[in-house]
Amino acid sequence: MRYTLFGRTGLRVSELALGAMTLGSHESGPDAVRDTSGRIVDAYVEAGGNFLDTADIYAAGTSETVLGEVLGDRRDSLVLASKYTCATARGDVNSAGNHRKNLVRSVEQSLGRLRTDRLDVLWVHARDNFTPVEEVMRALDDLVRTGKVLYVGVSDWPAWEIAQASTLAELRGWTAFAGSQLRYSLLERTPERELLPQARAFDQAVFAWSPLARGRLTGTHSVDGTAPAAGDGRDGRDGTERRAYETVRAVVEIAERGGWTPAQVALAWLRGRPGNIVPIIGASTEAQLTDNLACLDVELDADAVERLDTVSAVPLGFPHDFLREPGIRETVYGDRWADIEDRRSTYRRTTGDVR
Repeated sequence: MRYTLFGRTGLRVSELALGAMTLGSHESGPDAVRDTSGRIVDAYVEAGGNFLDTADIYAAGTSETVLGEVLGDRRDSLVLASKYTCATARGDVNSAGNHRKNLVRSVEQSLGRLRTDRLDVLWVHARDNFTPVEEVMRALDDLVRTGKVLYVGVSDWPAWEIAQASTLAELRGWTAFAGSQLRYSLLERTPERELLPQARAFDQAVFAWSPLARGRLTGTHSVDGTAPAAGDGRDGRDGTERRAYETVRAVVEIAERGGWTPAQVALAWLRGRPGNIVPIIGASTEAQLTDNLACLDVELDADAVERLDTVSAVPLGFPHDFLREPGIRETVYGDRWADIEDRRSTYRRTTGDVR
């Protein structure tokens, strides 16, 4: 396992994160807490992984409880991340949201379940439009100054509001978002429209959840037969289902030729995307975790990458597609636009290439 940096910070995080959403749901009783979940965490840590990602609502808090029990003396050597925002108590109007009251209460409860005095990373789990961005960022900064949270990140927000929040924090000397967590995979590439460019512009590490599209990219679903045809009722809007069918088939065929599993191919493609991408892998068994970790040994050749890029591509929409038109690029950048190489960036080879 190699390591990358958590956005514009010096925090070292492993190139694969372990998602703990289902931790604690495998045990048959309190005495078996180290059975499946414990072995999964052990195997991940032994492989060199150091980023554990949970939330206060995962398994109704059981995920945090299990992590607190199984980490033990290893806690200080790991990067422990949790989230707040989502409702945790029915009937309590303030038990949900981005506001300061829910933030402080949620963090205190998470620290108790995790048996620790601080969170290395706290994610704002989702955008609560009732709470002003200023309140969110100031409250997060206050919490960082207490030492109960070291770094902050954001999950499931619109790109423009992440940019607004980050700019506000930088201008006022508050703690800014160092990471962005979003759904990204071969079957969900719409973040390439706004969210990923925003993350790159603000030097945020991108943690990709559901990198296997809830199992569709593991190849366990059949890809026999023909792809859905346009207008036959199965294709969905904008050819979504046909694109998904062809993408899964390409993943399976590339995996068969390379001697890998489809999950390993899908994760290898994601790890090779532009920017600082950290897939969040989840596992119900040690075997699943072992299979996912093996993606680190997969090297996709240029033909495989090009096929996956092409078959899974989604329209970027306006204004991105408009600005990529040859005539428009020449109008904007001049007739020698193709001779310009943006060496400030590793993800943009020429001025017109925004993917």
